[in-house]
Amino acid sequence: MTVWDDLVGQDRVQEQLAAAARDADAQVTAVSAGEPVADASKMTHAWLFTGPPGSGRSTAARAFAAALQCVSPDRALGGQPGCGFCDGCHTTLVGTHADVEIVRTDLLSIGVKETRDLVRRAQLSPAVGRWQVIVLEDADRLTEGAGNVLLKAVEEPAPRTVWLLCAPSLEDVLPTIRSRCRHLTLRTPPVEAVADVLIRRDGIPPETALAAARATQGHIGRARRLATDDRARARRAAVLKVPLRVEDVGGCLKAAQELVDTAAEDAKELAEEVDVKETEDLKAALGAQAGGRMPRGTAGAMKELEDRQKRRKTRTQRDSLDLALTELTGFYRDVLALQLGSRIALANEEVRDAVDRIARGSAPEGTLRRIEAVLACREALDRNVAPLLAVEAMTLALRAG
Repeated sequence: MTVWDDLVGQDRVQEQLAAAARDADAQVTAVSAGEPVADASKMTHAWLFTGPPGSGRSTAARAFAAALQCVSPDRALGGQPGCGFCDGCHTTLVGTHADVEIVRTDLLSIGVKETRDLVRRAQLSPAVGRWQVIVLEDADRLTEGAGNVLLKAVEEPAPRTVWLLCAPSLEDVLPTIRSRCRHLTLRTPPVEAVADVLIRRDGIPPETALAAARATQGHIGRARRLATDDRARARRAAVLKVPLRVEDVGGCLKAAQELVDTAAEDAKELAEEVDVKETEDLKAALGAQAGGRMPRGTAGAMKELEDRQKRRKTRTQRDSLDLALTELTGFYRDVLALQLGSRIALANEEVRDAVDRIARGSAPEGTLRRIEAVLACREALDRNVAPLLAVEAMTLALRAG
């Protein structure tokens, strides 16, 4: 099994990354032997992976990082970097390699302080590996100030440092940064390819795997969760009932309240799992006394942790709502497909009766307006509009058609 096996439906990107990994390997070998480095190389110090959610941006970045750290002896015999079995590949993929920093955030943004820490690390020489690799999975969440801090490091990189940035689109990254990166665009994987991965890797029955892959329209992570998590399936089923519940104003308001309450419940569950442990660990580190009394001068650290937990809760609630809105968009996409006589497979085959009912009772123009209402709700949430107000406005717009 090579490091590229989880990169589903991205043959062109895989070829480019594999070629770059070969050139990088040759470059390090030449420098170590005191030989001149070839001028023409497919390797560069900064990469930008873009693509829709579920396309595998972070998977591609991690696979490339593993290939750069590959120490398989087969390379000397003509083998390709990225064997998937050596210590370099394995520790990178599981996130324990000393020279690979994988950065993701559960907050709404990545600030200047965190970015400065990354830049300082990027100036270090590799400790045990062949490269110092920084994988920034949420480059689109960099604040403007953080982006300016990162720009300097990308402009003047250390000799053996590689930046791997991931974002949904080019527009989500500062122009000055993206102009200094080699850009790779990933596509949404085919439904059949995602189903095949679920069958091979997770042992999921073929029918269940195909249904999950189709329902999530090729989003690998969501498909895996939908196929293995009963609670995820129950919540999806509840969301897909919303179009049938907005026939009157009372139904609209009730459906909106339930969507927001479910998102809040998700955030609360995560907080219960993580916040208590984080708080107790910090108290222990700060030397909390018997009875829970904290030493003087530690109030600031505790307040910083509370603020972080609050921001994470907001992010979790927003992500949960965004997933529900994505499901609604898929439902109305199926409605529009039936209204226009399209032969494409429905994403929500399990609720075809509901899709048929909405399709027969409305016109394509109304369906498009409903899709626009869902998209407007997502934009409102991005602008920090109160979730309940945004979702209520959406459900009322769904009723109006």
